[in-house]
Amino acid sequence: MSEVQAVKDHDTVKLISFLLERQFSQQLADVWNIGLNLALRISDLLSIKFDDIHGDRLIIKESKTGKIANIKLNSKTLERIQRIRREHPNHIYLFQSYRNQRAKHIKAAPLSRRYICRALAMIGEELKIALGTHSMRKTRGYLLYQQTKDIGRVMKMLRHSAEETTLRYIGIEQDDIDKDFVELEI
Repeated sequence: MSEVQAVKDHDTVKLISFLLERQFSQQLADVWNIGLNLALRISDLLSIKFDDIHGDRLIIKESKTGKIANIKLNSKTLERIQRIRREHPNHIYLFQSYRNQRAKHIKAAPLSRRYICRALAMIGEELKIALGTHSMRKTRGYLLYQQTKDIGRVMKMLRHSAEETTLRYIGIEQDDIDKDFVELEI
């Protein structure tokens, strides 16, 4: 599997959302937009049930680490979740698969990771960006770092334990560090 990138500017983030909706569905655009705001691994993002949402908080146990993710939902994310809930009041999962919805004996399931991965890869190919399921998490981390320059905050948000892991994960390279030294003159 190839390394995917963080999207490093807001215009491209919006373009990806637009292309996902136009070429695939509103549901895939929602996965992208909500995924950006929650910075969860794709397995945790797709496993979100409406029961995991408590007012303006999402509380889930991360499958990879076993850590509890207690995330305050921003207003855009809450609005998207509420719209999805209104449109699909009988769904169990936030991103429930529509396949076989008429079959009563088939248990509800979320969208597949593979489907999301293929859609993001296709959009990435079109935009000449290495996009994948981790791109949402990496993008959130990168943009937070660019806004705050506080790697500790980014580490905490991503629930990483090592600074170098976080820097590598969000795609901070020597060129970015050099640029910071040149642009900040004291």
